[in-house]
Amino acid sequence: MTSDGAAGEAATTSRDATVVVASAGVLLTLVAFTTPLSTLVETAAGVAAGAGPQAWILSAMSLGCAAGLMAGGAIGDERGRRRVFVIGAGLLAVTSLLAGLAPNAGWLVAMRIGQGLGGAAVMACGLGLIGRAFPTGRERSRATAAWGAALGGGVAVGPLVAAALTAVGGWRLPYVVIAAASVVLAVTARLLLAESRAAAPRPVDVLGTVLLPGGVAALLAGLVQGRSDWTAPDTVVLLVAAIALLAGFVVVEHHSRHPMLDLGLFRRPDFVGATVAAVGAGAGVLALANFVPTVLERGLGVSTMLASVVLLAWSATSAVTAYAARWFPETVTPRALLVGGLAGVTVGQLSLLGLGVESSPARLVPGLLVAGAANGVLNAALGRQAVASVPAERSGMGSGANNTARYLGSALGIAICAVLVTSGGTRPASILAGWNVAVVATAAISAVCALVALAARDHHTAETSTRPEGDPAAATPATAPAGKDTHDG
Repeated sequence: MTSDGAAGEAATTSRDATVVVASAGVLLTLVAFTTPLSTLVETAAGVAAGAGPQAWILSAMSLGCAAGLMAGGAIGDERGRRRVFVIGAGLLAVTSLLAGLAPNAGWLVAMRIGQGLGGAAVMACGLGLIGRAFPTGRERSRATAAWGAALGGGVAVGPLVAAALTAVGGWRLPYVVIAAASVVLAVTARLLLAESRAAAPRPVDVLGTVLLPGGVAALLAGLVQGRSDWTAPDTVVLLVAAIALLAGFVVVEHHSRHPMLDLGLFRRPDFVGATVAAVGAGAGVLALANFVPTVLERGLGVSTMLASVVLLAWSATSAVTAYAARWFPETVTPRALLVGGLAGVTVGQLSLLGLGVESSPARLVPGLLVAGAANGVLNAALGRQAVASVPAERSGMGSGANNTARYLGSALGIAICAVLVTSGGTRPASILAGWNVAVVATAAISAVCALVALAARDHHTAETSTRPEGDPAAATPATAPAGKDTHDG
C-alpha cells in the first residue's frame, strides 16, 4: 500500500472513530438523563424525597445540561474539543458514582446537576468533532444522522436498562454502571479521537461563560419551582434573576470582541430556523413524551415497566428513522427536513388526543409511532444544521447553542405540561383530561415552530460571521474547509 493510501485509510478510520465515540457519548448521556423516569419510586424511597425533591431529581440533569452546553462547546472550540469531551466524560463518571452513593435527596440533585454539566460537554463537543471531521455533503449528513439516532437510542433504552438494573441491585446500581461506562468512554476518546480546535484560538469569554449558564440555571430552577407555585417568593426571585442575567449576557456579547455567542448569527435565517426548530422539538413532542409514563401509570393504572415499553413506540422509532435519514437524497434540503419533522410530530401529537379512563395503553401507540418517526428525522436534521449554520471554526458553539435551545424548550414545555396535566387534581379522570389539553398545547407549539422554520430560507452560500472587526475569526465562512481548524493526534 502506498503512503498516500495508508494515510487515507488512517483518516477514514479516524473519522469513523469520531462518529462512533461521539454517538456513544450522546447515547450514554441520554441513558443517564432518563434513568429516573423508571426508577423514581425506588429512588424517592431510598433518599426520602417528597414531591418537591422528586421534581428536582427529574429536572436537575436538564438544568446542568442547559447551563453547560453553550460554554462547553465554545471552550472546546478554543481549547480543544477532544480535551473538553474527555473532561466531560470524566465529570459524568465522578458525579454518576457519587449519585449512586447519595445519602439524601439534596446530594442526589446536586450530582444530577453535575451529570448534566459533564453530559453537556460530551454532547456539544461530540457533535462539534463530527462537524469538523465531516465538513460538508452527504458524509456529514450520514454522520449527524448516526448521532441523532444515538440521541433517540439513549431515550429508548435508558428507562428499560435502569429498570432492569434496579430490579437486580436497587436504584443505586444504574448510576454505578453509568459511571463505569463513562470511564470507558473517556479513555476511548482520549486514545481514538484526533484533537481539533480553532486555527486562531481566542480568549475565553469568561463573563459570558458565567452569565449564560447562570441565567439558564436560574430560568430552569424557576420553571421547576413554579410547577408547585408560580407566585412563591423563591420562584419569582429565580425568574427575575434569570431575566437579569440573560439580559446581561446579551449586552456583554454585543460589546465583546471575542463573544462566546456571535449575536450576528441571529441575522442568518438558517441559524434562526435551526434554533427555533430545536425549541419546538423540546417544547413540543419531547416535553409531551416525558409525561407518557406518568399519565399511563396514574391515569390508566399500568405498571412502570409497561409504561416504559409503550414509550418505546416513540423513542425507538425515533432512533431508527434518525439513522435512516442518512439515505435521504441530497435534493431534500435541511429546511424541508426541519419543517417536515415538525409537521409530522404535530400530526403524531394530535393523534394522542382522546384518552379516557376506559382507554387501553395501546390507544397511544399509533400516535407515538408517527411522532417518533417524524422526531427521528427532526433529530438528524438538527444535528446537521447545528454545525452547518455556524462558521466552521465554531462547530462546538453551534452544537451547544442548538442543544441549549432544545433543553430550554423542553424545560418550558415540561412546565406547561405539568400545570395542565395536574390542573384538575390527581384523580385518573382529571389526569387524563389534563393530558388531552396538554396534547393540544404542545401540538400548537410544534406547528408554530414549523411555520417559523418554513419562513427561514436555506443558507447555501458561504457567508461571513458578523464579528467585530479585527477578530481573526471574523472572515471565517460558514462553509470553510476543514483546514481552517487545527488537528492533533
